[in-house]
Amino acid sequence: MLNFRKHLSLPALLDTIRETFNLIPDHRPEKKKNKISITDALMSGLAVFGLKYSSLLRFDEDKNEAIIAHNLRTLYGIQQPPSDTYMREILDPISPDKLHPVFENIFKQAQRGKSLESYVYLEDSYLVAMDGTGQFSSHTISCPDCCQKHHRNGTTTYYHQLLAAVLIHPNKSEVIPFAPEPITHQDGNNKNDCERNAAKRLLNRIRQTHPHLKLIITEDGLSSNAPHINLLKSLNMRFILGAKPGDHEYLFNQVETKAQNNEVKEWQFEDKQGVIHRFHFINDIALNASNSNLKVNFLQYFEVKGNKIQQFSWVTDFTLTKDNILSIMKGGRARWKIENETFNTLKNQGYHFEHNYGHGNKHLSSIFSLLMMLAFLVDQVQQLCCTVFKEALKKRRTKVSFWERIRSLFISHYISNWKDLFDAIILGHTPHKLKPNTS
Repeated sequence: MLNFRKHLSLPALLDTIRETFNLIPDHRPEKKKNKISITDALMSGLAVFGLKYSSLLRFDEDKNEAIIAHNLRTLYGIQQPPSDTYMREILDPISPDKLHPVFENIFKQAQRGKSLESYVYLEDSYLVAMDGTGQFSSHTISCPDCCQKHHRNGTTTYYHQLLAAVLIHPNKSEVIPFAPEPITHQDGNNKNDCERNAAKRLLNRIRQTHPHLKLIITEDGLSSNAPHINLLKSLNMRFILGAKPGDHEYLFNQVETKAQNNEVKEWQFEDKQGVIHRFHFINDIALNASNSNLKVNFLQYFEVKGNKIQQFSWVTDFTLTKDNILSIMKGGRARWKIENETFNTLKNQGYHFEHNYGHGNKHLSSIFSLLMMLAFLVDQVQQLCCTVFKEALKKRRTKVSFWERIRSLFISHYISNWKDLFDAIILGHTPHKLKPNTS
């Protein structure tokens, strides 16, 4: 019989989360503090996303049943779950940065368990993909945190976006997210927040939290600008950043001129599937005319499959040689994992990322997005480290089916611990340790 790992199983991760939530100060008046704890409210929010509930209302309807209250207590440690309305009221004033430590603690837990060693990619460094995504948009619902877009017809779109950073590896399907950075209206600022400003906050926070971690940041072409590259350099972070001809005309003109002078190196090979991999590269070239002192190294890659040719290009601070250009290319292309393995998973595999769980009057929308990303982090760590979780997941055809089975058992049987629940999925039947609801 498979057993949980001591520190990287679901019970251990939830214990870490609960202990970290216990340290968040209670913002409420003294008379309200004895009703439902901040920790119970946050753990209830986490349970919504951990169990992949499609709405707070569905969770609120279920939690009043004795069997659900029992399972929330035994599996999530929730003594008294709040109603959906009260959960929103409790969570709304909490500043998103109060949830950052829980991501850091789980990351450190995975480090101590040696689970992240296999993510070391190039020159003893970890590859981190960054990108933003839309989180909320409405013409009628808004809060002080909303960014605003004013249209010519007099209407206004209120919106939230999120900037995520995830640890990736080209050969791994699991990604390990850092605490994301909300792109929201900032206090005292009349202008909208933007991805560039959010990137400054996020990168500085990652470096402050992990001062000695060797990181390679990979992003799309919008990031390959002088201010952002100088920020990465100041934080001692390496980079592999996309570069497109339309956005970097000066750079590509230089490359073309130097190619005519035989200064651009070329190398290609054909793999066993008949795919031709062609590389053009040059070192120490100016990024643009306005920042001629900022030199980068340029890599262009062509993938030729019969009559189909795909082309990619990047700027990097790695000195390019025939020995490392294949790794640089794979690292740059792995950036898509933040779209495919992160955002698409959150939107299409049970997490209901684009559903509005509650907007609130302060930070509620951002708090829910962080709790959802936290649930995703817990799932990814389990998928990477926990043999019990992996075996249970293998028994179901899809992740959506897996989450549905977990929730089905959760609402229909009294469960004493997570191991019993996963065993029920692995065995394919309900063992005697799970007691069905007979009421």
